[in-house]
Amino acid sequence: MGAQVSPRDVHFRSADGLALYGRDYPAESNSTPLLCLCGLTRNMRDFEPLAQWLGGSRRLIMMDYRGRGRSAYAEDSATYRPDVELADALSLLDQLDISQVSVIGTSRGGIIAMLMAAKYPHRLKSVLLNDVGPVIEKASLLRIASYLGKAVSFGNWGEAVAALKENNPGFDTLSDDQWMDFAKRVFIQKDRRITNDYDLRLAETFPGVADIAKSDVPDLWAFFDALTSFPVT
Repeated sequence: MGAQVSPRDVHFRSADGLALYGRDYPAESNSTPLLCLCGLTRNMRDFEPLAQWLGGSRRLIMMDYRGRGRSAYAEDSATYRPDVELADALSLLDQLDISQVSVIGTSRGGIIAMLMAAKYPHRLKSVLLNDVGPVIEKASLLRIASYLGKAVSFGNWGEAVAALKENNPGFDTLSDDQWMDFAKRVFIQKDRRITNDYDLRLAETFPGVADIAKSDVPDLWAFFDALTSFPVT
């Protein structure tokens, strides 16, 4: 665990005028900044442990995608797309005058990293992919479709933790404190209830169960191949 580092809040605008939110964790080194891109319904809080662990040894740039966390919800839900989210990320980097980054991309964030390699290779130095690859299995898509866009409401954080444990088996080594930290990164407290921290209309851009069942598995090889010019982990 590194030294405690206080981030700088970054408020910026998308090309279509949406108010978006990011954070800039400073570093003493001049190494290439890390752009941290989270999963579909998640937010930058997922990367707080990484920031604590690095402790200022590497500059970290994080953002809440449009419709997630502290960023504004889009008027048009059709803009909840990886290509638009990539454009938003580049707007953040431009505001910070950052010409090139290495990307840590989890799930949706990894897809955005692939798009970045294909469309803006000069902005990318290296990539770390987590929980994503060139093929997305139907089972994974069906699991996402089963919960995406469905409102949750818990009376307290204990109930939220219990729901996470039920829906995320296989993490028996996590302590009670770690489960609570996890819950507070996934959910938010509103009007004395614990609920989703993303725009439920995000589901409008995702295929339904019937469509997934009858469609071919998504093929991202064309974008994945764009990564061949970069160090990839």
